Amino acid sequence: MIFGGDNHPPYRSQASDGGPITGIDPDFQRALEGQLGVKIKTEITSGLPALLTGMQSGRYHAFNGPVKATAAREADFDNVVWMTTRSSYVFLKENANKIPDSAALCGLKIAGVAGSVTEVQVKRLNTWCDAEGKKAASFVGLADTNSTVLAVQAGRVDAMATTKTAAIDVVKKTPDTFKYVSQTDEQGAGVDLMALLTPKDSGLGTVLFDAFQNLFDNGEYAKIMKKWGLESVMLDKPQLNPTVTD
Repeated sequence: MIFGGDNHPPYRSQASDGGPITGIDPDFQRALEGQLGVKIKTEITSGLPALLTGMQSGRYHAFNGPVKATAAREADFDNVVWMTTRSSYVFLKENANKIPDSAALCGLKIAGVAGSVTEVQVKRLNTWCDAEGKKAASFVGLADTNSTVLAVQAGRVDAMATTKTAAIDVVKKTPDTFKYVSQTDEQGAGVDLMALLTPKDSGLGTVLFDAFQNLFDNGEYAKIMKKWGLESVMLDKPQLNPTVTD
């Protein structure tokens, strides 16, 4: 099987000169290989649109995201939900006085991966900003997570929106450079369901869901999630095409 993927630490990381892909996704792929009895290869590309069209054209069998499960995506793809997330915002540590909390994000320029869950979360944040009489943040959509990190480092944006898991990873690796704040429930954060996607017409949706169910049942899911410090976003069981709204 061929999975599409983007550079999105800590889920997937690959050096610019190639080399092995490391992260949470490869760990799950090895576990899924044991369930499916087939090898899984990942091809790295840039941007969610390219990954979606790549699956629809038959180039990729699946994309493990994790991508927000939505009703719109369920029209074309089976959504196998295996974790949750909350949005967080990473910024330069030297700007900590400027961004003491998530309320300070109103009116700032925020980068995020175009078409990702973070774009929706910034819209929710802006609804709160407007209600508070504050200026809306502006969203700058970029191709991948690495691009958003570089934009913050270069000062082209004030912060990057990402999953809390990715925010923790960035700050853990470079504690002297970055800090982060998390969006609150009051600001529309909520909890989003995050999924693996596979084309509906491929017939792989139920196959991959059953494989994930086995990983939940045999303890491999919990082992991988705990290895990466993801206890706070674990689920009790996977879900297939949950009833959700955009």
